Order: sequence, then structure tokens, then C-alpha cells
Amino acid sequence: MSIESTNPATGDVVDSFEATSDEEREARLERATETFAEWSETPIETRQRLLARAADVLRKNTDEYAELMTEEMGKPIRQARDEVAKCAWVCDYYAQNAAQHLQDEVIAGDESARTVVAYQPLGPVLAIMPWNFPFWQVFRFAAPNLAAGNVGLLKHASNVPGCARAIEDVFDQAGFPDGAFTSLLIDSSEIDAVIEDDRIRAVTITGSDAAGRAVAETAGSQLKKSVLELGGSDPFVVLEDAPMDEAVETAVQARLINNGQSCIAAKRFVVVDDVYDEFVDRFIDEMAAQTVGDPMDEATDLGPQARPDLMEELHEQVAETVEQGGELELGGEPMDRDGAYYPPTVITDVPENTPADREELFGPVASVFRVPDEDAAIEKANDTRFGLGASVWTEDLERGERVARQFESGLAFVNELVKSDPRLPFGGVKDSGYGRELAEHGITEFVNTKTIWVQQDAGEETDMVE
Repeated sequence: MSIESTNPATGDVVDSFEATSDEEREARLERATETFAEWSETPIETRQRLLARAADVLRKNTDEYAELMTEEMGKPIRQARDEVAKCAWVCDYYAQNAAQHLQDEVIAGDESARTVVAYQPLGPVLAIMPWNFPFWQVFRFAAPNLAAGNVGLLKHASNVPGCARAIEDVFDQAGFPDGAFTSLLIDSSEIDAVIEDDRIRAVTITGSDAAGRAVAETAGSQLKKSVLELGGSDPFVVLEDAPMDEAVETAVQARLINNGQSCIAAKRFVVVDDVYDEFVDRFIDEMAAQTVGDPMDEATDLGPQARPDLMEELHEQVAETVEQGGELELGGEPMDRDGAYYPPTVITDVPENTPADREELFGPVASVFRVPDEDAAIEKANDTRFGLGASVWTEDLERGERVARQFESGLAFVNELVKSDPRLPFGGVKDSGYGRELAEHGITEFVNTKTIWVQQDAGEETDMVE
């Protein structure tokens, strides 16, 4: 069986790859297991050095990898190059900080004993990754796990097989041992069998909450650790004292980045009544001014949706919201051109319990809500089953931090769009999942946090209970 990648801007087939057979899957799992036995004992300085080489490989081949992402899923080429740079950054971060994050922690316990917390690798970890950031999502998993001494197996989205193979090649070029990072070009129906395999010790997924529930159920039945980074319906709260120029400019970027296909993209714009009309008028104008076109063109702001079926699903959500009373201010129809193009779209007066109110709209569609004041804004921001990111805009930074602390989210930003940073933990709450990636928190998710007790005076009696 072969797997094809298709350019969503043209509909043309980019490339075709042979799917991983059952026999090859078994061989790759066995090789990963054997490699782990050696890799887990490799000095962390060596692991860090190889990660630094991976960063060099990424930078050396930036244009090649960026063009591949753009061809396979339609990301604007400027953003694709930025993604490659960010992948190099996360490799550099763990190349520089992994040893510090994983050093033994001496804990003051019983006076007659030396008590230490050690962080030891678990084994092969399965990563189920999405198409929207086809390099970054993988590297933010791979860099900390490889640094920690685990080995990784990647089940990438079926529409970016070229990216999956290219990432595997990055680690090969950097000098990682065969089996340290392995790509499995398999169907989603095969995921459960891989998770259930005794050689897999943990699993992480970035994707929809439905996919996350299924993975968590299988992993839980096997008593295996899982990390879930799922969807989001991030609120972008504009208070009456917001810095309006910056708020409008960032609102457009926060909604349209990656063609609107980001878990942490701003999706629900919650604006207090005092500045509602000004914000909405300026926001619509700026959304309309964005350049839609060929993602390979440097001037393009918004490219196609990653697949035609995803564009159709997005349009159904928009149409249902409008049919139930939402006011379509801009866009709202698939564009009459080749490719899966959907225009910048703005909906106001969004009725309760419509798709634009309750669901994640994964594309360039903004839902705008009018609220009377700050308290109502916070209530509306939290009125969602998701809890990934949120932002608030105000000139009063103390007020902004106070509001940010009230968001039910894993990430809260004041006067900035929600974004990931290798130095900071990343993840959500509620239906946006659990666990954390990046920073120290990300590297310790998939290790054995082991307590070691060394009794200094073997003759001393202890009165210990569990």
C-alpha cells in the first residue's frame, strides 16, 4: 500500500511513499527497543551534542524543509522557514539544558540516610503527531525525549509523509544511532496495536480531543503514561483600555497564523462594549486586507486549508452558525479557485450553542462576542470545554495579570498572542488535555522519577511505614 501527499494549493500529488508493512513495523519496534538499551546508557553530554548537530542540520537545510511543509500542507513559506528555525531552537535548548533538568535532586530526609530523586529514561515512546505544524510538533516531542535517553517512534499524519521521512533523516544526518528515532507510515487503525505492544512504554498525542480520548483509553488500559495536547478555542479578550493598534494587528495574526489551523490560534474574540464597535470595524478591515494566495509566494498571508475535506467541514460550521442567526461580516464561502482555499471570515452576534460558539473552528474564521464589562469577559472566555490558551489586552498590566490568572487555561498571555516557547511549559486543561511539553516540565514527563534511599548507618533502627 502506498501513501500519497497532495499539495492543497493545487490538488497535485507531491509524492508517494510505501506504507510500513506489518513485518517492517515489527522490525522497527525491535530495533528501537534494542537501541534504547544502548542509548539510555549513553552519557547525556553525548546525547546533547547530537541534538546540537540536529539543530545544525535543520539550519543547513531550512529552505528544503520549509518548501516540503508548504507543498504538503499549504503553510505560507515565510512561516514554514520560521518553523524550521524554531525546531532548531528547541534542539539547542535541550542541548544546553537537559543535563541540568535531569540532574539528581538531593532531598533533605532522614538524618541517617542520603535521599536522592533520580530521573531515568522509560524506554520507547510513541508520538502521534498532526499535520498543522509537521516539523515543530515532532521536534518539541523528540528533542526532550531523546535528550532524556528515551527513543521515539513517530506516527505522523497521513497527509505529511514526506515530512515524517525528512525528520527521520535529520536525526540520521546528525549521527543518532539507528533506531533512536523511527517513523512508522501506518494507518490510524494500527495505532492501538502499537500502544498495546509491551515494548512501548508511553505515548503522546497532539490532535483533536476525540483522538486524544481514544489514545488515552488505550494507554490507560495498558497502564502506560500519556500526554495529550488537544484542541483549543482560545479567547482573545479586549478590555476598554486595550492598546487598540496592537490589539487589532495581533488579533489578525493570532487568527490567521498557519492559515488559521493552530490549536492556540485566537478563535473567540471577546470585546467589551465600550470599544466593541471600534475593534470590530478595524478588525474586519485588517482581515479583508490580508493577501490570500500561493503559499510559496513570499507576499502571501493566507494559504489553503490542508485538505479539501477540512475546508468543507469548516464551511459547514460557518453555515450552520449563520443559519442560526450569526451575522456574517466577511468571507464565509469557499473561494472560487483551484485548491482548498477559505477566505478570512468574521462572524458577529454569534448565537449560543452554535458551532462558532461551542466548537473549535480550525481555519481562518473569527467569532466575535460583545460583553458589557471585565467580569462578563472572563465568564465568556471560560465558557468553553477547552482550556489551552487565552490572552487579554489592557494598558493596565496589573489588571491584565489578574485577569490572566482567572482564565481556565494552561497558557495565559497579556498583550501578546498565545505561543509556545522551548523555555516555558506548554499544555492545557479541560478538554485541551493534560501533561506538559517543553521546558523542564516537558523533559520530565516521560522519565522514571525514582526515589533512592541510602541508609548511612546500617545499624540504626528505623520506624518506617508506607
